[in-house]
Amino acid sequence: MSAFTSPYHSAIQSSESATPIMSSETVTSTTTPAATPAATTTTTTAVNLEQVAYFLVTGASRGIGAKMAIETARKFKAGSVVVLLARSASGLESTRAEILAVNPHVTVVTSSVDLATASKELLNEILDKSLGKQPTDRFGLACVIHNVGTVGNIGRKATDLDDRTEWEQYFGTNVFTVAVLNSCFLRKFQSVPGKLAINITSKACLVPFQSMTYYCAGKAAREMYFRVLAEEEAAAGVTVLNYSPGPVDTDMTVDLQANSNAPEIRDYFKGLRDTTTILTTDQTTAKFLHILQNGLFKSGDHVDYYDH
Repeated sequence: MSAFTSPYHSAIQSSESATPIMSSETVTSTTTPAATPAATTTTTTAVNLEQVAYFLVTGASRGIGAKMAIETARKFKAGSVVVLLARSASGLESTRAEILAVNPHVTVVTSSVDLATASKELLNEILDKSLGKQPTDRFGLACVIHNVGTVGNIGRKATDLDDRTEWEQYFGTNVFTVAVLNSCFLRKFQSVPGKLAINITSKACLVPFQSMTYYCAGKAAREMYFRVLAEEEAAAGVTVLNYSPGPVDTDMTVDLQANSNAPEIRDYFKGLRDTTTILTTDQTTAKFLHILQNGLFKSGDHVDYYDH
């Protein structure tokens, strides 16, 4: 291991059986006269996936997005609608086939779209077409996983990133369209009793990583958007999870290992692969579902793979 200190390093060395840092529920008690038993109100963020759901996943053609789409859709009841967005049409078809193999009772709709430039009108059109003539109130759960994400230019330092167009393109994909899609989604499904927005985030939104200026800045802006959303929409029945999946064996980490301008970053990911301590998409998806179904998070909070 090089001198580079990863925020994951100490967690990787520790046992995953450690006590969760967040409780699965919040309990409040109201003081009453002695003759009357105390009234207790319990709220939980636990999500029941075994119902008729509308489920949308971005970046669903490969990696974490594909695995989360498959394993979450496995649990839905017949009549659910699964919508997969990404640029790769062939990748989306592969994910679609795997979903139908594990749950043939759902409808899977794919849309090849470049989220860097997708307009509000296009996103609303995708939602409308996926629904057809179905009323939104037939769903018990409306869930969106904002998984789409790119690492950006990792070959240059922060001081060298002076191309405004490149900045706008990066934030267009990773922040702007995410926020626009989320608004379209929640507006469309406001009548659904259970509304869930999941942001796939990263430790990079909390800790600076050399060579990853775009990624760190984009993840920080994106997570704060979802934290504000959680505060504003709690009364409207919207639950928000910012899930940080840990260092996962994906094309993105392969790119970082090969092309980062920081030797410490390259050595870190090489070390994870050499010691087989890098996570798999199966591992992080299983942890994600455990956290979600057991309510091991407070709406809006940042929850890392290694927290539970």
